[in-house]
Amino acid sequence: MRSLSGNRSARRAGPGGATLVVQPLPGIGDMVWHLPHLHALAAASPGGRLSILAKPRSQADRLLRGDPAIDRVLWVRRNPGPHDGVRGFFRLVALIRGGGFRRIWVLHDSSRYLLAALLAGVPERSGYGKGLQRFLQTSPVRLPRDGPGHPFDKAHRLLALHGLDPGRYEPRLYVGQAARARVTARYARAPRPWIAFGIGGSEASKRWGQARFAELARRACGLAGASVMLVGGPGEALAARGIAAKAGGEPCRVFTATDLAIDETAALLSQCCLYVGNDTGALNVAAAVGVEALGLFGGSPPLVHSPHIHALVPPDGARAHGGEGGMTDITVDAVLARMGELLQASILHGRPTDDTAPGTG
Repeated sequence: MRSLSGNRSARRAGPGGATLVVQPLPGIGDMVWHLPHLHALAAASPGGRLSILAKPRSQADRLLRGDPAIDRVLWVRRNPGPHDGVRGFFRLVALIRGGGFRRIWVLHDSSRYLLAALLAGVPERSGYGKGLQRFLQTSPVRLPRDGPGHPFDKAHRLLALHGLDPGRYEPRLYVGQAARARVTARYARAPRPWIAFGIGGSEASKRWGQARFAELARRACGLAGASVMLVGGPGEALAARGIAAKAGGEPCRVFTATDLAIDETAALLSQCCLYVGNDTGALNVAAAVGVEALGLFGGSPPLVHSPHIHALVPPDGARAHGGEGGMTDITVDAVLARMGELLQASILHGRPTDDTAPGTG
């Protein structure tokens, strides 16, 4: 799979039957949510592959590196970036034209991408049919006005109206062997099984807090002699060190994992028997590599797009959607009890810890 940001490289595209999917939502979790749609569209495309137009923050180039259904990732760079404004719009047109695409699917309400595809000469154009989109797409299919509001549900409905069945596909990430080998070597001294804690969060209302994670780590180490992996981005490095300092020491084994690339994070999570954490991209990645993932939903609605995500909400359900104190109402005891249930089920089902793990590519 190639990652392209300019028109010159895009002209190396294959035959004119190629398909482009526009998924411009910026988050890692947003891209994971759309995996069933990408795989359903790829299965209906020439050669069983497609290209994606996405934003760099999604890290789609590394996230989907091992996916056989993905040919190329093209970047749309806006706010700020070279695709802003009128000149930027025509750069976007040139980028799409250079791909030689025959069909484009726009999984977004914006008319900008369909207009760019029209000017780029893409003959078959499908979108949600919202606003000006209905005049720019060639497909007569459009979502009803009272249709679903969540991006996952909208994409699901669009494909169903086109006779495709994304429900056949679970969100599934392919883990590369090279990334897996790097992670295995880095954490060779960490006794197994591994439990991952997702400690990050884009908003304070979604974060459970260092003190609770530290207490949970101390108590979780007694579950099956597990090692705890603190997963997050570079912005969580300080928090991870704080949690490790509070929870570390024999017999508790706590390791930080805040400086990994996203494909390495996926490789790490694929070797864990359980994930526990905030509503972040890592939660979605864990579920997409087949790990049972306990999500702490005190500041956002529970996710339901994967059977591997298990939601834990505050006792007062009315506060589970961002109300004051939502995350603090989720107790360590409640998390630990649910962890024990999921961990027992995970071990009984034999979570793989070698290179034969499902989703390895």
